[in-house]
Formats: sequence, C-alpha cells, structure tokens
Amino acid sequence: MTDPMEGPPMSHSAADESSVVTKHSARSVGDTVSLLTELIKAKGMRLFATIDQSAEARRVGLELRETVLVIFGDPGMGTAVMADAPLAALDLPLKTLIWADGDRTGITYTVPAEIARRYGLTPDLTAKLAGIEALTDALSSAVASGR
Repeated sequence: MTDPMEGPPMSHSAADESSVVTKHSARSVGDTVSLLTELIKAKGMRLFATIDQSAEARRVGLELRETVLVIFGDPGMGTAVMADAPLAALDLPLKTLIWADGDRTGITYTVPAEIARRYGLTPDLTAKLAGIEALTDALSSAVASGR
C-alpha cells in the first residue's frame, strides 16, 4: 500500500509537461504560501482564497502531504478574458499549488499558453494572464535569495 503522505510517484505525459510548470522553493510550504500572498498583494492583485487541502484532509481523518491552493488574480484582466471566452472562468481566477515535494516545496501552476490554447484566446488576452509567470518567478527569486 502506498503511504498517503508520499503518494505514488508523479507521472506526466508530454502534454502535462508543457501545460503545467513546477518551480521549487527551499522554504517550507507555510513560508512559501506566506511569501506568495505577500507578493500577490504587493503586485496589486486580489487574493481570493487560500485553501489548505491537507488541513481539510485531516478534518475528515485522512492524511495528505502539505498542500495549499492559492487562488488569485486581477479582476480587470480576468474579466476581459472571461468576456471573450466565458468558459475560461473554469481556469480563472489563477491558481498556484504550493505542496510538499520531498524535502522541497513545489510551486505549480498551469501556464498561460495552455489556458489560451484551451479557450482560443488572442495574444492580447493571453498577455493578461502572464502575471502568474512574473509572480512565480519573483517568488522563486525571493526564496532563492533568502528574502
């Protein structure tokens, strides 16, 4: 039986590799989430929710590695995308998963190009989603530099 804290080895198809990015943090899950929420606010984005999925698992008597979903965005940017492609609301607001990945912390999100492909977004609308790239780059840089 697989240890629920470790889970099965992660496997990805070629499509997964191009549509989902995982960066790593040397900080704990909690510290990475705190830093991410600070960066979201500093960049003028809106933090919609932080969902501690491992806490919810514990609440029902189950175990799950540390896993926190952070939901955020810029309503001005996202609204333009959803007005053009209503089903894009399935992927918006943007989401970043912060999770325990062995002795590291994973920072995982769907790349804007994949969201654009799913909904046939124009380059201009795709650019409205690019904030997640800059935000996670800033998060990785801040984590790496000990910010």
